[in-house]
Amino acid sequence: MNSSSASNVINLQMSTSSNNKQSPESDDSSPGAEGSSAPVTIRAQAGKIQQLKEKEAALSRLLAAVRREKLSALRSRPLTIGIVGFGRFGQFIARTFAQHGKVIATSRSDYTDLAMGMGIEYVSLSNPALFLEKDLDVIVLATSIVSFEGTVKSLVPHLENYIQHSGTGRGPLIVDVLSVKDYPRQIMLDLLPKGCDILCTHPMFGPDSGKNGWHGLNFVYEMTRIDGVVLDQATKDRSSSIQLLNDPDSFVEEGTGRIHSVHEDSEAHIEGKDRIERFLSIWEEEGCRMVPLSCKDHDIYAANSQFITHLMGRILGAQGLEPTPIDTKGFDSVLRVIDSTTADSFELFYGLYKYNQNSMDTIIKLRNSMEDVVQQLKQMELNDKNDFDWRWQKKLLNSTINNDISIQLEEEKKEAEDLIAIAP
Repeated sequence: MNSSSASNVINLQMSTSSNNKQSPESDDSSPGAEGSSAPVTIRAQAGKIQQLKEKEAALSRLLAAVRREKLSALRSRPLTIGIVGFGRFGQFIARTFAQHGKVIATSRSDYTDLAMGMGIEYVSLSNPALFLEKDLDVIVLATSIVSFEGTVKSLVPHLENYIQHSGTGRGPLIVDVLSVKDYPRQIMLDLLPKGCDILCTHPMFGPDSGKNGWHGLNFVYEMTRIDGVVLDQATKDRSSSIQLLNDPDSFVEEGTGRIHSVHEDSEAHIEGKDRIERFLSIWEEEGCRMVPLSCKDHDIYAANSQFITHLMGRILGAQGLEPTPIDTKGFDSVLRVIDSTTADSFELFYGLYKYNQNSMDTIIKLRNSMEDVVQQLKQMELNDKNDFDWRWQKKLLNSTINNDISIQLEEEKKEAEDLIAIAP
């Protein structure tokens, strides 16, 4: 959409807005209106609704135009994305990335033929220097949780050498996609060269749940470091500074409290922010629900949602539950949880446990909750038993009383018969 057509849309929006301004004479709700009637009011309301519909349509066209312009900008400057770890998840995201830019993959195993079939260049992880020579804008670390730290350590000397000879002092944007967040965040901040910006992400889906597209699926991210400055996530959602309120692109530096802005004299900051936005736009264009969230908060939420789901799936799966001829809808849901969680490797489950400090709290709460429920059942059973014992004792007592009365009557009857027998 060119600028003239965009202007037409904006003019239409302004036109519909101006039409909404009625003169006092035409305002049926004004106190001094005379001769107003129900049909006139209905026609006025209908006209108002029609104006709002036209305005809504104009805004929709404007939004569509902006999206097309945004997509055009992304395609005019496509990212070159390197993926470290070309397993199931790495292949899953690579297929989509290839639609938005150039993808270079690397892994310990040889995936040359598979990558070629996907239109992706493959470089062996045994030659990381060659991988970095591909002029990568972004490197996505798609490794397992347990191998993450080792992978980062092996890349660091090659990244330092690359930055040293780059002439700019800047390296590629490093992105993680792990299911835990505080752990990789700290690893990357501790080990990666300051010339590498850091973006922590967690696509809340995988090859199974995202096989039909990414629309509506959650994508969690934290902009962690830009141009050597670590963003303070604690102030992200409760900005008290006037500058932060007036400029949504401003942020607070972690540790110092200093406010940074895109307007400050730092070309590296502007380029780094632009690169992050272009990478995030890939997920956004694919329809993901974008969720900016600190790594700390992510892990708290994940322990009470993702980890407990995997935990229950593993526990129930260990019982060997299978479909039956009389399954309820609820039991079908239980089996689906088992299937979806046990389809992932136990290594992933172990990583969710070991590298999220909130996971043990979830296990303890689950154990305590189970004990509470069992205790409630035992208490109810005890109440039923006491009630049964009381009713039985009452019945027995009534039976005893009735038996005593019967014996007494029999004795009185016998005495009466004896008196009759001896009477003259």
